[in-house]
Amino acid sequence: MAKRSAPEVNAGSMADIAFLLLIFFLVTTTIETDTGLNRRLPPIDDEKVEPPIIRQKNIFTVLINGRNQLMVEDELMELKDLRKAAVEFLDNGGGTGEDACSYCKGKKDPKSSDNPDKAIISLKNERETKYGMYISVQNELVAAYNQLRDRRAMELYGKTLKEMEANYNDVNWVGNKETLKERIERVKIEYPQKLSEVQ
Repeated sequence: MAKRSAPEVNAGSMADIAFLLLIFFLVTTTIETDTGLNRRLPPIDDEKVEPPIIRQKNIFTVLINGRNQLMVEDELMELKDLRKAAVEFLDNGGGTGEDACSYCKGKKDPKSSDNPDKAIISLKNERETKYGMYISVQNELVAAYNQLRDRRAMELYGKTLKEMEANYNDVNWVGNKETLKERIERVKIEYPQKLSEVQ
């Protein structure tokens, strides 16, 4: 019997097909980007800025130990209760005179924060703290600010801050963007996010 030769596969177009697949996947794939935590860094040492004097009652202390336990204002607290405690502190409105807050709905406790502009949340964690716990605490604290900002935006303009920011970022939105930007800035000024991380 005569040996048959194996038929050859024409591989000339394989490179073209591989190239087309590569282009297809590059065009259709979405690449997720991490935005990180939005924080303002302290000024450079060249700027000799005197640190402001902060009264102890205007500081809300949050500590996370190496066993992921949360201590807020020297008391143990569950993560689920942190947002409520932060909102109560930020919205207390215990100041008088120039420090008074006309839009705060808190208890007006003179032993707690004067107004949202003076209120600072101080976060400290140990080196052994798990990253998941750290991020969860950050999320709860930022959610407290967002809750107060949304409430204030609803009182003033009938929309949450998130809705207003979505409209501002929408290129097809037909309203006045300058007015909307001023409204967003007003809400952010009334409840400024002052979150300090202690080393």
